[in-house]
Amino acid sequence: MDALEAIGKRRSVREYSGKPIPKKDLEIIVDAGRLAPTGHNHQPWDFVVITNQPTIQRLSKAADWSTEAGAIIAVVMDPVREYWVEDGAAAIENMMLAATAMGYGTCWVQGNAKPHEAEFKLLLNVPEHLNILALVPVGVPVDWPVAKDKKTLEEVLHWETFSITNH
Repeated sequence: MDALEAIGKRRSVREYSGKPIPKKDLEIIVDAGRLAPTGHNHQPWDFVVITNQPTIQRLSKAADWSTEAGAIIAVVMDPVREYWVEDGAAAIENMMLAATAMGYGTCWVQGNAKPHEAEFKLLLNVPEHLNILALVPVGVPVDWPVAKDKKTLEEVLHWETFSITNH
């Protein structure tokens, strides 16, 4: 699957089969995140891949539907870097697109994970000075979700200056 096809197919998948994901596939997915652009090439990240089912169950406190994921990737960022949120977002999107291209479903879990960050950092042995930006469950989808309605290109594209006349 090429990049544009993966972008068009990517969905937030919240129902997984429970099948394990081969380690090599998870390495490919994380490598796609590692290759994302970063401000000043700081690469302020680490990625913790969790396949242990009891640990996945504990992390599911942030997303109860993630219990059947084959893995969860914790995106760990150094908040000292100026663009750590943007850098982490680029890595997450790269991983989600790579997973889609490989036939796996993912979902970005950020807001629901934030209240549990201290607990998750202890569970995953993440140093205190680092942040868990997001959790990314990865799994074999039970079904591929139907596309949600998106605004049309004409509704969001402006040439040269912003204009509300095309809305």
